[in-house]
Amino acid sequence: MAGEIVTRKGRPVVAMDVARAAGVSQKTVSRVINGDPHVRPAVRERVQHAIVALGYRPNRAARNLVLGRSLTIGVLSVGSTDYGPSSLMVAAEHAIRSARYAMSVINTFEDESETITGALHDLVGQGVDGIVVNEPVGSFSLDRGTIGDLPVLSLSGPYGISTNEVVADADQGAGARGATEHLLGLGHRTVHHLAGPVGWRSSALRLEGWRGALAAAGAAQPPVQHGDWTAQSGYALGARLAADPAVTAVFVANDQMAIGLLRALAEAGRDVPGDVSVVGFDDVPEAAYLSRALTTVRQDLAHLAMFGVGLLIDAISNPRRQDRRENVPVELVVRETTAAAPPGR
Repeated sequence: MAGEIVTRKGRPVVAMDVARAAGVSQKTVSRVINGDPHVRPAVRERVQHAIVALGYRPNRAARNLVLGRSLTIGVLSVGSTDYGPSSLMVAAEHAIRSARYAMSVINTFEDESETITGALHDLVGQGVDGIVVNEPVGSFSLDRGTIGDLPVLSLSGPYGISTNEVVADADQGAGARGATEHLLGLGHRTVHHLAGPVGWRSSALRLEGWRGALAAAGAAQPPVQHGDWTAQSGYALGARLAADPAVTAVFVANDQMAIGLLRALAEAGRDVPGDVSVVGFDDVPEAAYLSRALTTVRQDLAHLAMFGVGLLIDAISNPRRQDRRENVPVELVVRETTAAAPPGR
């Protein structure tokens, strides 16, 4: 009977056992394991049921040999627990494993170009089918001959290190412009900025967007203060802004620093949003549940990573196709920390 599962004791389960249990050929089992889209759904389900019931584990090495690939994707990521990089890593891992690829991860804990370049060399030497670069810090150079047309997904902007580079990034510049324009539209004469660390691409893009919006509106550009993405740095820098009565609006490069700023403003007796309006960036899960829900720029990092990995796998399968570059839109989420500028200010 085709649907009957008979376990075999005394030796490992092989593909032929699965084929017999599912009532199909061994070739069909191979097609299901390799993700052939032309297998009928009912047949695919029967084979998958047999695989699970028998506890069959496909021979990965044999499968890789047939496909001519390692079925491994290398991931280069900054070793950070910050919301943005860590969220991208979790989502990228889920997407990679869902596509039935293995991962080889190298975390860089320094933003030195030599460290990053060395890590990329290591991944190439492992024979990976593609590389995900989740490296938002520093700058680095790598001879294109080292990677050639090996597909590379950049999650923080183009690096130009491969002739088959895939770029998927949130439109951070547009998000920063939108946040700044929102504050200007409320009647604030200018908008101060708490920026992220120098050297981070996301920090630079958000800074550029803020400056562009002020320049387009003919508004003054106050001095920029750089934090380190933490609430502690937002609090320390925020204490300086809170002491200046001329400050009525602040765009902060991420939500954690914005939370620190909110604490500093409260301690200084500055009401939010009555005296000072605040906009963050990221829309961390806590943003909507603060005593004053934070107005912020939402970027769907899970969608971004999964979308980008999909582009990378397409580049692995279809290396001749080029120009896979996507800027994923962001969204301004208006909550309770922004309001019209105080009268006369």
